[in-house]
Amino acid sequence: MAKKSTANDKSMKIDIGLSDADRSKIAKGLSAFLADSYTLYLMTHNFHWNVKGPMFNALHNMFMTQYTEQWGALDLIAERIRALGFPAPGTYAEYVKLASIKEVAGVPEAMDMVRHLVLAQEAAARSARRLFPIVEKANDQPTADLLTQRLDVHEKTAWMLRSLLEG
Repeated sequence: MAKKSTANDKSMKIDIGLSDADRSKIAKGLSAFLADSYTLYLMTHNFHWNVKGPMFNALHNMFMTQYTEQWGALDLIAERIRALGFPAPGTYAEYVKLASIKEVAGVPEAMDMVRHLVLAQEAAARSARRLFPIVEKANDQPTADLLTQRLDVHEKTAWMLRSLLEG
């Protein structure tokens, strides 16, 4: 029988109603989502700095709104990983290994930036969505709530960016 944690334990076992295996799987999925989210943040901020052309002001401001929102989300995702009892990845080397979004080389034209961001927003949405079956099976409502909120943002942002490319 496993030893029950007490208030005097220096390292207390996590007992939040999720198995160690489920917490581990969820943290692994959230780590990949965090890597995609950070890569998306960095891409958006880079494009904010480097956009030029006739739509400069509109895109510069839109990208700032998007990277600012994305920056806040990074903390929420990382803190959920920590609440599950695992270290959150926090280096470029880890993000490169974990992310499905690849960096964009050079400085694309303004509308190519928009295309890259549509693809990256959709990739982040897929990353979040992949985790749902594990989260639902484990009955992990806080992570499900976080993923639902992030999906809403990524899907809406992809739609808004995609709309710039139409017509």
